[in-house]
Amino acid sequence: MKVHVGSILYEYTGGRAEVEASGATVAAVLDDLERRFPGLRFRVIDEQGRIRTHMRVFASGRPVADLGARVGERDELHLLGALSGG
Repeated sequence: MKVHVGSILYEYTGGRAEVEASGATVAAVLDDLERRFPGLRFRVIDEQGRIRTHMRVFASGRPVADLGARVGERDELHLLGALSGG
């Protein structure tokens, strides 16, 4: 599947905004990405295995809160840094 990464993660993907990965769940896709791009998963997932508060994950446009969420080959995953400010 296509995985689109926000600029906050470019240093882990060699500057690429789009990479390929496989897996039946969001967690499995992140594990596949970690094998290919060491350090990327830790920037998205915290030590308790939850999506970091400053990160947002979308599967084919739907927000993902559960890493066990099922994804298919035709889905596209987006890993984005959340914006904040005042």
